[in-house]
Amino acid sequence: MDVSADQPIFVISVAAELADMHPQTLRQYDRLGIVSPSRAPGKSRRYSQRDINMLREVQRLSQEGVSLEGIKRILELENQVAALQSRITELTEELGRRRQSLDARIFAAGAAGDVVSLARGQRPRPRSQAVVLWRPRVTGT
Repeated sequence: MDVSADQPIFVISVAAELADMHPQTLRQYDRLGIVSPSRAPGKSRRYSQRDINMLREVQRLSQEGVSLEGIKRILELENQVAALQSRITELTEELGRRRQSLDARIFAAGAAGDVVSLARGQRPRPRSQAVVLWRPRVTGT
């Protein structure tokens, strides 16, 4: 059975032990909005593996001297960067799909001067039937 990194399975005592912290510290982080776990039906906190990893990151930053407000801001910015990277991926894929559909569309001037769509690999009519769309003006010398 595979367990998702986002599946809330750890109670606060286990999460505190895995993160090498005191349970009260986890409660404080939850109150401050630094690491907010899911809630079970009985309102008890349930931590995921991702939450545990985040708690470890908070601990590392704290040991480096970053304030709790600074840590909260860093985590918010990291989440924002992850969301933006995900959006870039979506937009890049959409752009690729649109380019592919545009590459498949080829247009030419029809005999009556209208725009006609051609299939990929199809050639326009021979030049004898082509319409001149623009001809440079020749002036006498």
